[in-house]
Amino acid sequence: MTTLDAARPVLLSSSLPPHAHHSPVFQSSDLSTVLLSGYPIRSVLRSQVFSAGAAAAYRSIGATSIKHISIPWEPATATWYGSPHGAGSDGGACGYGGLAGTPYGSSITAASLVLFRNGKGCGSCYQVRCVGSWLCSTHAVTVVVTDECPPGGYCAYGRTHFDLSGTAFGEMANYGRGSELLNMGVMQIQYRRVNCAYPRGVPLEFHVSPGASPYWFSILVKYVAGPGDLGSVELLQAGSKFWQPMTQVWGVNWCHYGGPIKAPFSLRLTSLSSRRTITAYDVIPRNWYAGGVYRTNINF
Repeated sequence: MTTLDAARPVLLSSSLPPHAHHSPVFQSSDLSTVLLSGYPIRSVLRSQVFSAGAAAAYRSIGATSIKHISIPWEPATATWYGSPHGAGSDGGACGYGGLAGTPYGSSITAASLVLFRNGKGCGSCYQVRCVGSWLCSTHAVTVVVTDECPPGGYCAYGRTHFDLSGTAFGEMANYGRGSELLNMGVMQIQYRRVNCAYPRGVPLEFHVSPGASPYWFSILVKYVAGPGDLGSVELLQAGSKFWQPMTQVWGVNWCHYGGPIKAPFSLRLTSLSSRRTITAYDVIPRNWYAGGVYRTNINF
């Protein structure tokens, strides 16, 4: 079983909710959410109630460094879609667009509703491995959520399901058995949440929508490292001291209505799962334009 080495990502510019006087409130009670959050274990233990398995894991942690903790595996099912050696779809419900040749690569997944979370699960990373067949490797494949699995079938009734790209599904097989595993169509798997780690030098990107204006400013956010997901995005316009919330339109598309607003804009991102916050000051310049792409080395 792989341990979560260096689980706490380095923040180039960040702010954490103070935990000297209170503990964080998490969306989920599972072990992986807390381990990915970076909060002190003892602070979390004082205020959270977990499943019996997670509680037992915490009690066994003691003063152990977080980087030596293993996140437990959970059961799920998996299918695959698209080309047998492709990256699933060319678009997807997250809005990332074509994935070929991008840092997302071909190891991606569409997720059922419980993982997709109305688009706020976009960008989350998971390790998956198939079980119950001699075709299955013990090797885990890391995938990123880029699409939604349409309700119905394996994705219905609150099930935890991964509709993997053909590439990711085949990578769960023993060497030379990828085609045979693909022919199975559906597999029982185990999964666990992990930090997203993009290749060195990949910046956080903000894609301004083609129809954006000072009255309707819309962006798409790519390559969120660490927890990968976003719970909120806020905008600070030039000359203001007040952060204005942006609205999640769909997937990873966030919009500010009203205005006009004055550039340069700073953007503050808060992770849904970890509650960590980073701020990219003046990342959208004064001379921004609709359809432009703006980058920062600030990331989780």
